[in-house]
Amino acid sequence: MKPARAKTPRKPVVKKGSQTNLKDPVGVYCRVRPLSFPDQECCIEVINNTTVQLHTPEGYRLNRNGDYKETQYSFKQVFGTHTTQKELFDVVANPLVDDLIHGKNGLLFTYGVTGSGKTHTMTGSPGEGGLLPRCLDMIFNSIGSFQAKRYVFKSNDRNSMDIQCEVDALLERQKREALPIPKTPSSKRQIDPEFADMITVQEFCKAEEVDEDSVYGVFVSYIEIYNNYIYDLLEEVPFDPIKPKWNSCSTPMRNTDFVPPQSKLLREDKNHNMYVAGCTEVEVKSTEEAFEVFWRGQKKRRIANTHLNRESSRSHSVFNIKLVQAPLDADGDNVLQEKEQITISQLSLVDLAGSERTNRTRAEGNRLREAGNINQSLMTLRTCMDVLRENQMYGTNKMVPYRDSKLTHLFKNYFDGEGKVRMIVCVNPKAEDYEESLQVMRFAEVTQEVEVARPVDKAICGLTPGRRYRNQARGPVGDEPLVTDMVLQSFPPLPSCEILDINDEHTLPKLIEALEKRHQLRQMMIDEFNKQSNAFKALLQGFDSAVLSKENYIQGKLNEKEKLISGQKLEIERLEKKNKTLEYKIEILEKTTTIYEEDKRNLQQELETQNQKLQRQFSDKRRLEARLQGMVTETTMKWEKECERRVAAKQLEMQNKLWVKDEKLKQLKAIVTEPKTEKPERPSRERDREKVTQRSVSPSPVPNVPPIRLRHRRSRSAGDRWVDHKPASNVQTETVMQPHVPHAITVSVANEKALAKCEKYMLTHQELASDGEIETKLIKGDVYKTRGGGQSVQFTDIETLKQESPSGSRKRRSSTVVPAQPDGTESEWTDVETRCSVAVEMRAGSQLGPGYQHHAQPKRKKP
Repeated sequence: MKPARAKTPRKPVVKKGSQTNLKDPVGVYCRVRPLSFPDQECCIEVINNTTVQLHTPEGYRLNRNGDYKETQYSFKQVFGTHTTQKELFDVVANPLVDDLIHGKNGLLFTYGVTGSGKTHTMTGSPGEGGLLPRCLDMIFNSIGSFQAKRYVFKSNDRNSMDIQCEVDALLERQKREALPIPKTPSSKRQIDPEFADMITVQEFCKAEEVDEDSVYGVFVSYIEIYNNYIYDLLEEVPFDPIKPKWNSCSTPMRNTDFVPPQSKLLREDKNHNMYVAGCTEVEVKSTEEAFEVFWRGQKKRRIANTHLNRESSRSHSVFNIKLVQAPLDADGDNVLQEKEQITISQLSLVDLAGSERTNRTRAEGNRLREAGNINQSLMTLRTCMDVLRENQMYGTNKMVPYRDSKLTHLFKNYFDGEGKVRMIVCVNPKAEDYEESLQVMRFAEVTQEVEVARPVDKAICGLTPGRRYRNQARGPVGDEPLVTDMVLQSFPPLPSCEILDINDEHTLPKLIEALEKRHQLRQMMIDEFNKQSNAFKALLQGFDSAVLSKENYIQGKLNEKEKLISGQKLEIERLEKKNKTLEYKIEILEKTTTIYEEDKRNLQQELETQNQKLQRQFSDKRRLEARLQGMVTETTMKWEKECERRVAAKQLEMQNKLWVKDEKLKQLKAIVTEPKTEKPERPSRERDREKVTQRSVSPSPVPNVPPIRLRHRRSRSAGDRWVDHKPASNVQTETVMQPHVPHAITVSVANEKALAKCEKYMLTHQELASDGEIETKLIKGDVYKTRGGGQSVQFTDIETLKQESPSGSRKRRSSTVVPAQPDGTESEWTDVETRCSVAVEMRAGSQLGPGYQHHAQPKRKKP
């Protein structure tokens, strides 16, 4: 396996294999903050340590027809209102810090509505440190004694780290200390009382199995994403870019010293990992120093007072903790000067801005624009989660829209399998946040179904473990006792050799005696040494013979193995040749397969094109068939109605003619059968009418006929609007009775505009009858709208007006002349023409015949 390169986040060396199949779901936790007031209505209830329940508040039930709905949501773990920061850290953040120290990346972000306790969970409050200071404390408790000296690791602009030797690091430290404003070492720096209570953690926490043969360096950076722009909160500027000075006109003051903040760009390194280009990274050596850097950036973060929260975060903040790890050399004294052996891991702590509704925050101006950008970035995060879940559940390959937002684009590597992802959903149980909390719960439910590939373990450098303490425990070589010193110490001590008197006879004999003893002892040691050397020589000779025999045996075995190896080599060569042949065949087959696949794709595309063409033709054919069918149906219905209308008109006309003939025949029969002995006296008009009525055999058309009045008769449909079509060629008859239709539009030529305004239509048609008189027909019908947006007329009735001249008619009179009556009345006889003269008024629905009603008046005889 290749050694891991220096990168952030670190990609596994082997992306394919068994570990890529290992996936872990995104860990989603829920934390419920306590209510601000005890008498507030609560809409969230903790069921157990993994389930919460949402129920509809009272006000919403009144607005929604009293519906009471309860919904339960499950999480990896639920933390109630009495959960401490320590309990939350041990479950959620402790495993991420442990992975960070062992070379793995992690992402932890808090999500929720405005005022749900996200910033309190991440940062904490005086006396209750949040997740961030506890993570820093655990890191420095674990690597405190193994930290490299300052500036041994040096960050560059390519999202990686350079390593310097001790001399270069020392020169760098001296150069920094020579600056005009030297920085006080962290050990002597006074803790800012503003945040001193936040970083004072009573519980000692430390990672297990820390690599003691490596040195570590900690770098922190702090950025914010505001209105979808990235800003560096640790960048040094002459003025505060977040809060510029304003004049009385609510406009920024013109100041040449003011430098507006420059937004940073996202870039991709050579390992396809996203990072913020030009971001400030500060090396820290203690929890206090790291939190001081965080607090300096926190003061620049954008916050504002809204209707829902007095200090509402208006941006997403990202605090990155980068841990650099490099192994010691073989001696365990210095850092191994190989850049490829550097391991970089990163933990990102994200405090998301709260989602909010503008109608509740009453935001205006900049606050409204900020809320829109916050909601847009959170919506993009939800969309990415939905697409990831859909791709994993249904096997689709939809593109995840990471680039739609800077927030998702920055952390896309984590969702692609570069580390663990943990989310803490913070909720406020008050009833006013019910709808927002419901949306947050739904998003958390979707996020739990997203799986992230498990990161691989870091590569092993291959050096001997335990070299740091082993070399430190080893003493100097001169301290070991020599063999000669041990031998000299075994001899008896020499007496004093100082002679002070010339007559001294004891000193020399004692010295001689001691030397003789030493000589004897030396001779004995030589003999013993010779014996032991001879025994050792014999032992060596036996050992040599044994070794020789073993060598011979081993040589024989080696010869056998060599023969076996040579045979295996021949077999391997044969297999290699065969393998090359098969590879060549496979290559040919692959090329052939590629050609066939290309042909197959072309044929499939051509087939799809033909199918689409056939489908279009089939669709056009169906549309044409449907259109023709509709036209045939419409034409058939039209002609059926026309035929029915014509048949009805013809039947009506024939029935009218038949009735007229019957009436004439009845009157003729009455005239013929009536006795004519004397000339009757001419009756008055009323008497003639009564007699005609009594003489008629058939029933009277109208029992009580009102007298004729000199006025225009009205149509039966006077309530509707009519189109009175009178062609210009018609002749005025100037008769007493004229058709009159009120509210009619009189036209000489039928037009669409007139038909669109009316419901009835009447055509006045004149023609010359067989007797030379003018016959006027009133053809009536109903106006209907057609499918094409026009109008059509369906004829329903025909009225006939006929005028007769009595002077030109042929009369049949009796041969007997009857004198006039004395009372001046005429006789009762009359001619057939007089008896048959009738005034005709056509009227639909009459009892006397289909479409007619007659008013008969006997003609007055000329004197």
